[in-house]
Amino acid sequence: MSEPKIRVLIVDDSALVRQTLSQVLSTDPQIEVIGTASDPFVAAERISEQIPDVITLDIEMPRMDGLTFLRKIMAQHPIPVVICSSLAGEGTQTALKALEYGAVEIIAKPRLGSKQFLEESRVILCEAVRAAAAARLRPQSPGTWFSRSSPRM
Repeated sequence: MSEPKIRVLIVDDSALVRQTLSQVLSTDPQIEVIGTASDPFVAAERISEQIPDVITLDIEMPRMDGLTFLRKIMAQHPIPVVICSSLAGEGTQTALKALEYGAVEIIAKPRLGSKQFLEESRVILCEAVRAAAAARLRPQSPGTWFSRSSPRM
């Protein structure tokens, strides 16, 4: 009997990014994309129907930004989150906040050429999702500060 697949929910306001990420992640036999959402409100509906093992989350979205949604998820029902955003480059305030709020992994996508970048980054994306699925999370209260021993922070 084979292991169950890692169920992923993709949350991004760009239809092209949602479609490309779905196609890229679906090439991995261990990963199953169970749904997509154009914003956090749609994502909350999807999560109430079926809880994913991992969420990929953009930061800049209408109605609610990804960081606010990340805080809400981690406080209410922790699910491993991979941030996939052009706003979350290494060392940026956004990336640091995402890690502080509980993101497991951050992949910075370029502002232009996202489709090509995502297709070329298939291995990185699939590895990030598999690693996130193995993460063990606990509920956090909003505003919790973490002490990280990383030399970069």
